[in-house]
Amino acid sequence: MSSMPKAASGKAPKKSSSRVDTTTKQLPQQARAQDTFELILETTGHLLDEVGLEKLSTNLVCKRAGLSPPALYRYFPNKYAILRELGERLMDLQDQAVLVWIDKGGLNTSTFEEAVESHQRLQEGVNEITRNFPGNIFVLRALRAIPLLREVRIASRDMVAERLSDAMSKHDPSISRERYAAAARLTTELAYAAMEMVLEEPERDAEHISTEVARMIVRYFAALKDD
Repeated sequence: MSSMPKAASGKAPKKSSSRVDTTTKQLPQQARAQDTFELILETTGHLLDEVGLEKLSTNLVCKRAGLSPPALYRYFPNKYAILRELGERLMDLQDQAVLVWIDKGGLNTSTFEEAVESHQRLQEGVNEITRNFPGNIFVLRALRAIPLLREVRIASRDMVAERLSDAMSKHDPSISRERYAAAARLTTELAYAAMEMVLEEPERDAEHISTEVARMIVRYFAALKDD
């Protein structure tokens, strides 16, 4: 029913320190229940594109999806739990793109131009993944602006930074892994900001933005060796 990736069976419950519960109450096991679960997520993504984050409500999702409120609440206690599930899925898609890029030698370049081209390909790939995700920019805003959900984005950023720092340390051990990790977190935030600019302002030249952010990142890492 949906092109969005399904939640993994047996996924561990998500924890939240807030009084508002953002955990998925249960995961569907039967095909019909899985279809309902995916319908809720897909409908929410499309509604975000139409009405935005502030106007989104579980009642609106139920009405658009043709579901009763109990059918939705069987899986999600509130709209924040739906947004968290969407956010985790989007972050996972983005993370996998970065990890594949690392594993395929994205850091193994010999010239400045090659490094810029490699980082640009990564940036454009992640941009495209995010652009094709229902509710894209609103999901990103939710992960940045809603305190309940920030940990999803931060966990994604830190995981990517750890993997990047591991790879860079192996490629050039002259710089400490701790320094690489700090630099990777900063550059990942920069890449997020550039991605959000591309999505929020589609009239701008996306290729130019990707190229410029790639140049900034490559120059920054090169400068680490001069300190």
